[in-house]
Amino acid sequence: MAKQDTATEHAYTVIARKWRPQTFDDVVGQAHVVTTLRNAITHNRIAQAYLLVGPRGTGKTTLARIFAKALNCEKGPTPTPCGACDACREIAAGTSFDVVEIDGASNNKVDDVHSVRDGIRFAPVRGAFRICYIDEVHMLSTAAFNALLKVLEEPPPHAKFIFATTDPEKILPTIISRCQRFDLHKISVPLIAERLKHIAEAEGVTASDDALLAIARGADGGMRDAQSALDQLIAFTGNTIGENDVLSVFGLVARKSLEDLATAVLGGDVHRILDIIQDQDASGKDLRRLTLELIDHFRNLLVFMHAPKSSGLDLTDAQLATLQQQSKLAPAATVLGCTEILIELSGGARAAVSRRILLETGLIRAARVAAVTPLEDILKRITELRTQNPEPRIQNPEPRTQNAEPRTPASPVIAPPQPVIAPPPVIARSEAVARNEAKQPSAIPIGEHPAVQMAKDIFGGTVTDVS
Repeated sequence: MAKQDTATEHAYTVIARKWRPQTFDDVVGQAHVVTTLRNAITHNRIAQAYLLVGPRGTGKTTLARIFAKALNCEKGPTPTPCGACDACREIAAGTSFDVVEIDGASNNKVDDVHSVRDGIRFAPVRGAFRICYIDEVHMLSTAAFNALLKVLEEPPPHAKFIFATTDPEKILPTIISRCQRFDLHKISVPLIAERLKHIAEAEGVTASDDALLAIARGADGGMRDAQSALDQLIAFTGNTIGENDVLSVFGLVARKSLEDLATAVLGGDVHRILDIIQDQDASGKDLRRLTLELIDHFRNLLVFMHAPKSSGLDLTDAQLATLQQQSKLAPAATVLGCTEILIELSGGARAAVSRRILLETGLIRAARVAAVTPLEDILKRITELRTQNPEPRIQNPEPRTQNAEPRTPASPVIAPPQPVIAPPPVIARSEAVARNEAKQPSAIPIGEHPAVQMAKDIFGGTVTDVS
């Protein structure tokens, strides 16, 4: 027994579970969902079923548990569950009798849904509602969906359903039509970095801003992925994390190297481009990921050049300062052309024999595009020069003097008229042939003509010369 207690005391809880949000205030990046659920509880407009849609690690399960605590808290239903009562603690630990969590990937048969349907009809044990949470609900079979449909359409007053999925297209429309759907967004890089900084300080870990930013970039909008990466880095480096540690562990590209590569492309510096790719390839970086991050960088540059105050730029102040400098290197048309080349590269990188060669040739093409002045800029410059320096009028090379008499123009020389010669008359060919035949007698006698000889042979008689 003592051994079990010792093992329990030394059990380690990973950061993703230890720092899972326990209230609506702790949820990051999903304000639209939090506001709606809070108002539904406040105004007593709690629906029978909710569908949470979003990528992995964006808070679907977390929101489902917080909402369940808000409904079954001893002080509830309340938008601010206490987290200290028995119902809240059991829901947080996953041991509540009134809240059933099911994995739709492994419990996707009709019998599994029948057990859920039969169990949810009973009254709750402790709280005010019986709540059924099905994760990855799109994995249920069609028969299982049909079995769930009836109880979902007319559930008991105490029954509430919460579904979560990453692929809503596979869910039957009849199920979606009976749910309130919430689409969870990818969490922005600055919000993830800020949350990681708070966790690192609480855990006694010193992490540089560039290191946290690199972790947030690699998480691709998922808070859980970022927290798992931070947990791994703490185990790798200890209590001090630098950007190079993050890059070496996860194969990411340093922000400085990425910005230098973009600057070299915009400046048409082919030698610098090849040197950076050589360094990244030698250090074992994923060149396909480098291409994707470069596309994202050029996208941010395009947005910054066209709409600097757009909310679509989830960047830090240092990144915005870099975009400000790079926007002066090339016009927007050039940046757009480079972005199109990079997008074409990303499509062929998966099946390329050598990703390095593909990336090098593509970036050289992009650098050549950046080195060529766009036609619209040339026309614009010509228009400006014409406006500044208008064309001078043509002056008379021989100006008139005051006493000079006006010159009369020379009379044109008129050639004498030429006699008109009538063309010879045209004689039809048939008349000329007839006249010649009349003047010239036939050289062959009539009796020896081949036609006469043929007539004699056929008729056996003589032919009289009637001419």
